[in-house]
Amino acid sequence: MMNPKLLPVPRAAVVSGVMAMTFLGAACGGASQTATPSPDVWAVVDGRQILRAEVDKTYRGVTTGAAAAPSVEEMLNLKLNILDELITQDILLHKARELGVEATDVEIDNAVAEQKRSMSDEDFQKQLSARGLALDDVRLGLRREISAQKLIEREVASKIAVTDEDIAAFYNANRAQFNLTEPHFRIAQILVTPQRDSALQNRRNDDASSPDEAKRKAEMLTQRLQAGGDFAELAADYSEDPQSVAQGGDLGLVPESALANLPPALGQAVRGMKPGTASTLSIGPNYVVLMVVGREPAGQRDLTTATVRDGIRDLLRSRRQQLLQQAYITHSRETAAVANHLARQVTETQGRVPGQVIDAAPGAAAAPAAATPPAPAAR
Repeated sequence: MMNPKLLPVPRAAVVSGVMAMTFLGAACGGASQTATPSPDVWAVVDGRQILRAEVDKTYRGVTTGAAAAPSVEEMLNLKLNILDELITQDILLHKARELGVEATDVEIDNAVAEQKRSMSDEDFQKQLSARGLALDDVRLGLRREISAQKLIEREVASKIAVTDEDIAAFYNANRAQFNLTEPHFRIAQILVTPQRDSALQNRRNDDASSPDEAKRKAEMLTQRLQAGGDFAELAADYSEDPQSVAQGGDLGLVPESALANLPPALGQAVRGMKPGTASTLSIGPNYVVLMVVGREPAGQRDLTTATVRDGIRDLLRSRRQQLLQQAYITHSRETAAVANHLARQVTETQGRVPGQVIDAAPGAAAAPAAATPPAPAAR
């Protein structure tokens, strides 16, 4: 399920974020691992096992509530992606541990409390049970996620420097982009939908799966904003728009004429809102928490304008962080000893894998097993 893009996303927008990067799937590398694994061991990372049960549990969590059961090929592809992500998370977690930036129990407690906000303990437990998860699974996922964020912040983000010369060079090379032929609105949004999207990666891995959950989540976000919460932080944590979540919901500058292409309620809200204010709207089955960040008059915007300088700085930082994160994660994987046994099985059997790989796909037709599956190859 792809979330509808309710507002236009600026061409220069850059999708970043630690968890989104892990899905890019850098190739496994490092020293070979020769031991023949148990069928329940789907990968080994520097001697640490990743079990089939971990993949299946995550798989059930992201497919619960899906409108239709995936095909066997879709199921296998998703499990390969999940396993690849778990491999990367394992590598980053242990690097964080070595450098002393692993998530603390207090940070995990706070993150769990954040996920439970506006829900009773009973409702929270029902959500976990529906996805086949226990609280320990949630805590482990948060430990990996927060540890990876802290590691990337230390090893990548903190080392990025954007100078005044960089900003001036970009402005001079792209001066025409800063000449507005009509008034523009700078808009940000937090999108909440009642359906799961397996491709979504916000910082909390928070994704409503029913109309009731979506309404409750939108109300929680509204309350947080009314209490002084930071819009960009809430968007990065909770937005279900994969195209803007990494930018804290920022959609950039939208021409006044483009408002006519939006759902009428959105266009009217943008025109009527004061800069810096937010409003929650119900658009069909979705909820949009909308903020008008500012208005820009027509004409050439000068480099001395704060929004111009800050926008260029943020863009350059985002571009560099995306590049350096990818390089850091790729290098980390290449220097680890990784054996992906599930990928090997799928390759060797041309997708006709033994039944124990596919039996966690509810409603999916069983794939024909190979007559004589090859024995696990030594790696």
